[in-house]
Amino acid sequence: QVQLVESGGGLVQPGGSLRLSCAASSVIFSIYTMGWYRQAPGKQRELVASITIRGITNYADSVKGRFTISRDNARNTVYLQMNNLKPEDTAVYYCNPKNTNYWGQGTQVTVSS
Repeated sequence: QVQLVESGGGLVQPGGSLRLSCAASSVIFSIYTMGWYRQAPGKQRELVASITIRGITNYADSVKGRFTISRDNARNTVYLQMNNLKPEDTAVYYCNPKNTNYWGQGTQVTVSS
């Protein structure tokens, strides 16, 4: 069974940092590009960052220079380091194997003073 478990969200002040983690089933982690998505209230889910099996990364323009995606293939885990957070980063964050309909429960990130 495919499992995706996101963690690491929370409440942080503007300018602060958080590190999100997503633990995935090995059956999917070893063959898929992994992405981090977010969905803010009243908005569509959007791709934030992605990383291929070999470590090639891609970022949305809105997070370039502030967020870093990485993956530990031995631990079947993908990370999202988020620095210099802004109120507009507030959303539920999800990880997703590319081109699949597998989603976890998400983790809430709230950036507010």
